[in-house]
Formats: sequence, C-alpha cells, structure tokens
Amino acid sequence: MRDDSDWTRLMRLAIAGDATAYDRCLRGMAVVLRSGVRRALARAGLGAAEAEDVVQEILLAVHLKRHTWDSGRPIGPWLQAIARHKTIDAIRRRGGRGGVPLDDIVDSLPAPADEPAIRETELARALDRLPPGERAAVTAIAVDGASFTEAAAKLGTSEGALRVALHRGLARLSRTAQDRT
Repeated sequence: MRDDSDWTRLMRLAIAGDATAYDRCLRGMAVVLRSGVRRALARAGLGAAEAEDVVQEILLAVHLKRHTWDSGRPIGPWLQAIARHKTIDAIRRRGGRGGVPLDDIVDSLPAPADEPAIRETELARALDRLPPGERAAVTAIAVDGASFTEAAAKLGTSEGALRVALHRGLARLSRTAQDRT
C-alpha cells in the first residue's frame, strides 16, 4: 500500500479508535520508509543496519505526534516531514557526511507541507503521568532522539529492558489518548 489516500483513510479510522486500521497504516508506512531510509543512510556513508532504528524512530514520532496531523489533509506531507527530520537527525548523530539528498526518503508521497506545531504542554502532562522508568524510556528515545544503545547506557539499563519500558510507556500513552476521545 503506497497510496497516500489509503494511509489517510486508515489514519482517520485509527484516530477514531480502529486498532486494526492503525496497525495496517503503520505497517504500510514502514515498508516505504525502510527503503528510503536505507538509501539516505547509504548516501551518508552509514550502514543499512541502522535503518531499522531510524524507521522505528519515525514510526514512534508518528505515534506520539498523530494528534498534530490535520485529518482534513493528506497524511503524506506530514509523514514526509517527520521522516526527513528524523533521518537528518540520525545522520547527524551517527556522523554521516553532509550534503545528503533526502528527496527520495518517501518518494511515493507528495511534497512536504509545513509540519504542525507540537503541543509541548500536552506532551509534558502525558509524560508526567507515566511511571518513572517508562517516562525515562519514552523521553530518551522519542523526545530526545537517542538511539537505543545511547539511551540504555545513559539510563543504566539493557537495550531489551529499555525496549520493554518504551513499549509499555507508548501503550499507556495510547490508552490515555483513546480515553480522552
């Protein structure tokens, strides 16, 4: 599924509470993102092995920022803006060479539009409600943009434990968001 209108329809259903539609939407996005991120990282002199971490960071950002998407507009430009920013951040963090053309990261989606502003106060309140371990994991990975290796070392935990805390924290945030609607 590479059609922006399909993703837009699925995300609208997901926001309305359809978990199956959300899963299909994210899986479809991941397929397209994976190939584009691999190409961008290769051009920056970085290995394809890091691509999956970047794709997960993009999908995490989509999950955390989905409330900022204007459902009256196609989701493609919004997704492409997130993908560009996360890929650039990853290249900078990992020391890739500059001058990387990122136009083909999500070449099947329309040109990027202005990314909506993030409601930082809303995010801060939601994060404050999480247990400390989950809050630290979500903050380190999703907010600060650290890799799993960096975040695990900073938090003094294993990558596996960090992934579990991140998953639990995101699930809790998702349930909170669904309860509010």
